Amino acid sequence: MLSQGMEKLNFNLEVTEHGNNPFDYWIVDNFLDYNVAKDISQQFLNYEEEEWVGYDGWIAKKKICNKWDRFPPLTYKTFFNLLSDEFTERVSKMTGCEPLYPDIGLHGGGWHMHTQGGNLSVHLDYSIHPKMNLQRKINLILYLEEGYESEWGGDLELWSHNPEKNKPGHCVKSIEAKFNRAVFFDTTQNSWHGVPSKLNCPPGKARKSFAVYYLTELSNTAVDRFRAHYVET
Repeated sequence: MLSQGMEKLNFNLEVTEHGNNPFDYWIVDNFLDYNVAKDISQQFLNYEEEEWVGYDGWIAKKKICNKWDRFPPLTYKTFFNLLSDEFTERVSKMTGCEPLYPDIGLHGGGWHMHTQGGNLSVHLDYSIHPKMNLQRKINLILYLEEGYESEWGGDLELWSHNPEKNKPGHCVKSIEAKFNRAVFFDTTQNSWHGVPSKLNCPPGKARKSFAVYYLTELSNTAVDRFRAHYVET
């Protein structure tokens, strides 16, 4: 619950596109007030700063930071609002997934950044939260690089599931990393996803995003997976 001293931010949840192939997803454009989104975009740490956790291999080439004490005030406030009970309830109503609980520890979430050559192999997210004994259910990714061009790559790809090989099949849906676009998707439906192609953005530009996750009660079909599962495609 938001404290009385914390300013409430307005989030647009008017769905631009909803689909269920290869699994449920919701796209919301103009998620934040434009000026708020612009200001947040400018608050990301420089890519070279040491607070980032970096990945540089076939699994991924990117950096993330989920340290609350490193978030500038507006960024902190935005994450706080996204993880509030009120907004979590709105996400629950939009997706039809009840109940949902916010991952206030931002396990695997927070700031994400890809620069030139960056990628993220197709994968399944962890299924069971390692600290909370809850099942991961809904991902929220918010794109925050103003002026990001589609020809630079960086689309979020949603892949089908090959049940015979228990691997991803082929890319079914590609979602552009458009500024101020929020993408929600269900992670419990053999939800293979990633950014497998290397980015070709120019120096000084990056694929910036927020990542927030919402959890639910353990289901009888929950897979005993505490870490993300990556494959080469």
